[in-house]
Formats: sequence, structure tokens, C-alpha cells
Amino acid sequence: MEKIRGVNLGNWLVLEKWMSPELYNDTTAEDETYLCLQLSEGEKRSRLKAHRDHYITSRDFAYIAEKGFNAVRLPVPFFIFEDYGPYVHCVEYVDKAMKWANDYGLKVLLDLHTVPGSQNGSDNAGICGIIQWAQYPERVEIALDVLERMALRYGQDPALLGIEVLNEPMTEGLWEAMGVQKRYPPVDPKLAEGSKPLTMEFLRSFYDRAFDAVKPSLGEGKYVVFHDAFQIDVWKDYLTQEKFKGNVVLDTHQ
Repeated sequence: MEKIRGVNLGNWLVLEKWMSPELYNDTTAEDETYLCLQLSEGEKRSRLKAHRDHYITSRDFAYIAEKGFNAVRLPVPFFIFEDYGPYVHCVEYVDKAMKWANDYGLKVLLDLHTVPGSQNGSDNAGICGIIQWAQYPERVEIALDVLERMALRYGQDPALLGIEVLNEPMTEGLWEAMGVQKRYPPVDPKLAEGSKPLTMEFLRSFYDRAFDAVKPSLGEGKYVVFHDAFQIDVWKDYLTQEKFKGNVVLDTHQ
């Protein structure tokens, strides 16, 4: 693999308030879920369209390439392909990103950054203070279906570096240590009841299934990326599976 020299395109298709607080004007929202719930339908769509049209453009891809980088990491939400609840789909912008990457010789790591019910309880997973995704098998299936569709749509694209199947899952031991619900208080404590971190057993099972969902559609030299769940030392034995050799990259966030 060529050394990756890349940048993360945060806050474009998955919102993080600290990067664009003006998007949240006239609301009390701290995350994308409540932003979409508190705005009227028309205002929500016009505000998101203006943001998506201008926050990242082809000029940014040209600038990134000019500065000597060779890749971008693109966080995408689980509602990439269709509107889901209050959320507005964004597949046309992912299509643009892939085109611009091809135009300027960049690679793209597509990163599934949110799942329904959240995998880590932070604002960058779409809703603060809640982790309920893994508790509902139908929500897990939604994530796997989205990953498979991403691989089918982009797996042969020359610009694709790979697909990261889940950003920053929160596992047992870190939920309390990182004080997630104090750092990101839930708006509705009743809705947050029953929130709990992912078990390592579940996460490994999900990674197995996610790999099997995307790998058949990926072209030669494209990777499946697993986040280490902030525990880089627990993956050595798991990653020795024969099917992973030469196909999997472990992502760690310092």
C-alpha cells in the first residue's frame, strides 16, 4: 500500500456543531438529529442544501491535491441513499466527491460515521448521549445494507481507497471512563434509557458481517477498514483470520 497522506472531510455530510455553529442558529440543537427535528421541513432542506453545496467543493479537492496529499476520508451517514426520519439523504454529494477525487488524482476512504440509534453517543454519531443501535437487530441490518450498497455503487471506482465500516464504536469500559453522557447530555433522558456500550463480542461479529457484505464488490487493491474502538491492543489475534490478510486496515484515533 502507498503511504496514505490524507485529510478528513468532517462536518460536510455528517454535521458536527463545533465546526459550523451558525448552522444551528434559531435552534437549541446540539446534534444533527435535533437540528433536523427543530427546523421546519423547508428550512431544514434549504439550510442543509446551502451547507452541502458550499462547505466542500471541487476547489477543496484541487487544493488538497496541490498541497501534496493523496487521499481524503469522507464521513457519510447511514441515510446516505434515502431520507430516514428527519434526516435528508446525501448520495449526490458522495457521487460528486468521487468525481472530484478522480479529477484531481485523490483516493477516497468512505467512512460510515453514523448508524440508527448511535454507536458511540457523541454528536458526531448524530445524536448525543444515546447508544441503542446494537440492541436492535433491525438497525444493525440497516447498517449492513448501507455498507453493501456503498460497495456496490463505489467498489469499482478508481478513486475508492476503501470502506470504513463504522466510526469510533464505544465499547464496554470506555463508556463510563470517557463520561459520554456527561460530555454529550441526551436531550430526552427517557429516550436515552437503556443506552449501553457495545460489547467486544458484538463488534467483532459486526466487523465479520460487514467485511463479508462489502468485500465481494470491492475492486483489486481496495480495503475494508475497522476502527479499533480506542483499544488498539485487542485486535492482533482477530486480524490474523485468513480472509483479512492484505484486505483489512486498522484505524486508530489518537
